[in-house]
Parts: sequence; C-alpha cells; structure tokens
Amino acid sequence: MFPLNTSEVEISTFLLIGIPGLEHMYIWISIPICLMYFLAILGNCTILFVIKTEPSLQEPMYYFLSMLALSDLGLSFSSLPTMLRIFLFNTVGISADACFAQEFFIHGFTDMESSVLLIMSFDRFVAIRNPLRYSSILTSSRVLQIGLSFAVKSILLVLPLPFTLKRLRYCNKCLLSHSYCLHQDVMKLACSDNRVNFYYGLFVALCMMSDSVFIAISYVFILKTVLGIASHGERLKALNTCVSHICAVLIFYVPIITLATMHRFAKHKSPLAMILIADAFLLVPPLMNPIVYCVKTRQIRVKVLGKLGLKSK
Repeated sequence: MFPLNTSEVEISTFLLIGIPGLEHMYIWISIPICLMYFLAILGNCTILFVIKTEPSLQEPMYYFLSMLALSDLGLSFSSLPTMLRIFLFNTVGISADACFAQEFFIHGFTDMESSVLLIMSFDRFVAIRNPLRYSSILTSSRVLQIGLSFAVKSILLVLPLPFTLKRLRYCNKCLLSHSYCLHQDVMKLACSDNRVNFYYGLFVALCMMSDSVFIAISYVFILKTVLGIASHGERLKALNTCVSHICAVLIFYVPIITLATMHRFAKHKSPLAMILIADAFLLVPPLMNPIVYCVKTRQIRVKVLGKLGLKSK
C-alpha cells in the first residue's frame, strides 16, 4: 500500500478525519447525518418532480430553481460516500484517485451552485425591472443556454484540479483535515513543488467569490429599482419575491466566508469548529434550500402539498 521511494514513504492512501475526540459516538452522530442526507435528497427530488410535472411552474424562475436542486443533489452525492463510511463504519482511508475524483465533483458542484445563485439574482432583477417583458427576455431556450453554459464553465474551471494534484508526490503526511477531500487540503500534503496548485486553486476561489460580488451588485440594482416604485405595497411585494433567493445566498456563502476568515485571520482557531463549519458547508445548503423555497414560495408550497393530498392555507 505504501511503496518505498528511496528514503521516503510515498503515500497512496489518504486518511480522512471525522470529529476528533468523539470517535466513540460516531454511530450516534451518523443518525442525524443520515437523516440530513435523506431529507436533502428527498427535498430536492421533490422540487424537481413538482416543477417537472406542473405546467404552471414551467417558468424561468422555477427552471433556475431546478438547476439549484440539481447542484444540491450533486453536492450531497459527492460527499455522501466518505461521510457515511467514517461515521457508520469508522473507515477513514481513501485511495488517492478516489480522493482526487471526489474533490473534482465537490468543487465542480460548489462552483455550479454559486453560478446558479448568480443567475437567479439576474432573474430577480429582470422580473422586477421589466415584469412585462420577463417571459420574452428569459425564454425557455435562453434559460437552457444559460444553464448549459454555466455548467460547462464550472466543469472546465475545476477540471485541471485533479490532474494538478495527481502530478504531485505525497510522502510521510497523509492525514486530511475534513471528512471529504478538498483541493487545498490535499495540496498541503505534497512533498513536491505545489506552486501551480496554489495559484490555480487561488484563481478558482477568486472566480467563485466573484459570483458573490456580482450577486451583491445585482441586489444594488434591484434595490434601486424597488425604491423607484411609487406604491409602498408594490415595493414590499417586489422585495418579497427575493426573500427565498437571499436566504439561499446566505445559507451557501456564510459557511464559506466564515471558514475562509478563520483560516486567514484566526490565531487560535478551534479545529473542532473548523470541522463542523466545513461539514455544515456541504450538509446545510442541500437540506435547507428546498425547505426555504417551499416555505417562502407559495406556488411551490401549494403544489407540493397538493401532491401530498394536503391543502395550503
């Protein structure tokens, strides 16, 4: 498993980490984690099913919501295997190739979700700025083109990451910092020159964070448009259409920004806090997004409850 390379031991298997000090409770910790995964997968599949089967939901806003649900499902399935192996079976080893593949899918779906949130902010701006031309501007074919172009962008952006990791040599150190593989985490274990990985990883991170900047700019224009509406009631109605999206943006970006801030500025950061926030980054958005959109979007709520044979108040 660990072939000798001169005086060093070359690593072919990495070790993931669960929650240090709580190994004896892993079987109990696995119960809420499994429940969260189950609810996330069920919730996002329900969103996709309802939008697919309801003609009244065949609108740009709901097409973008479908893209968000697909991104959430991708994130869930990307991290699910290693999380369950650790907490259900206390199996922490992962082969190098499997680790590189996992980090590709996690980073790819993360960037895809960030891109979808950006598209959705543009969708809200168009809906508020030009409500009468909304359907003619965002036609079904145009929505499909936008979705495919951003999906291809996300794939191409993160595609070099596993190949740049594979060219590195890993020796002596094999312990990762999370329950899943991330590019920056694996890169730090290399005993060969990883400057290419560092700079390209920084470029990918800046591309993703630029989405949040453009989302903020979109909301500046949305707010400017809303303030130009004469009726106070119409202002509130317009802003209310953005609440679900704002919640989704906060759910997605707050863990990322918190984690990045702790890595950069915290002098005495808690390893446990870092691990919990990192796990929340992959667990919480796929779980909460369907709940937020069902609660705050009446059309989705009514159709979901209708499928369940219940009536919405």
